[in-house]
Amino acid sequence: MAAPRAYWKGTLKLSLVSCPVALYPASTAVEKTRFHMINRETGNRLKQQMVDTETGDVVEGDQKGRGYEVSKGKYVEIEKDELEAVQIESNHTIDIDSFVPEGEIDKRYLDHPYYIRPDGKAGVDAFAVIRDAMKDQDRVALARIVLTNREHVIAIEPLDKGMLGTTLRYPYELRDADDYFDDIKSPKVTKDMIELAGHILDSKAAHFDPWKFKDEYETALKALVRRKAAGKPIKAAEREEKPSNVVSLMDALQQSLKGGKSGARRSRSTARRPTAHRRAAKKAHRSSARRRKAG
Repeated sequence: MAAPRAYWKGTLKLSLVSCPVALYPASTAVEKTRFHMINRETGNRLKQQMVDTETGDVVEGDQKGRGYEVSKGKYVEIEKDELEAVQIESNHTIDIDSFVPEGEIDKRYLDHPYYIRPDGKAGVDAFAVIRDAMKDQDRVALARIVLTNREHVIAIEPLDKGMLGTTLRYPYELRDADDYFDDIKSPKVTKDMIELAGHILDSKAAHFDPWKFKDEYETALKALVRRKAAGKPIKAAEREEKPSNVVSLMDALQQSLKGGKSGARRSRSTARRPTAHRRAAKKAHRSSARRRKAG
């Protein structure tokens, strides 16, 4: 298998300590099922065209420009060279500004994850020193990086033998939670209800295992495509009946607790037969934990 291509290469710098590093996207959408628009009569793929909303004329490439709407229907055009003038040139350096406790980063700010590893043999020692120092103090580095002509704040933390860098959103990119939560009423909830809910939580207690998550929609899409390609008939899925509304919250909690206990028993019996993926994940987790202890 060919080595993955680096998304970004540069230098990770902490004061006078530096090392060459490479960034690789930690997520991918390659496995997602994608559709193309086609002509239903010919089966040929369609292409999109830009059309003037007022005249209806097709606009060719050399006529297209960028415009910012300053008022309804009025745009100010931004030329290509004007846009390039405000873009930030990358100096290919991740200069660490500060280190913060791991738990202080609000999860709402987390954006895109990247794997960070040494680029070549030079600087491996410096990379390991920065990584292990963060590991010892449970701290995350905050730095700035230029990706695709935009400057981003990136949070860097140890991950196994490498590091994980996650770009962060700026405050203006987040919506204010008060706009959504302020008008939520505070009803009177009894102690018995909270205790019952606590028992339900206990019955569903588990450890984070991403291999348990199944993208049912993606699985159904792939099965649909396979059946259509093979010329097999497609049956419409039967809709599940909606459960009747339980009037009493206490009744709902009590019924949920009864169902949760049987579900917990099934979960424990299933856990005795881990899949190959889960066994591999657990083995990797154990070996990672041993390395951290040894370090």
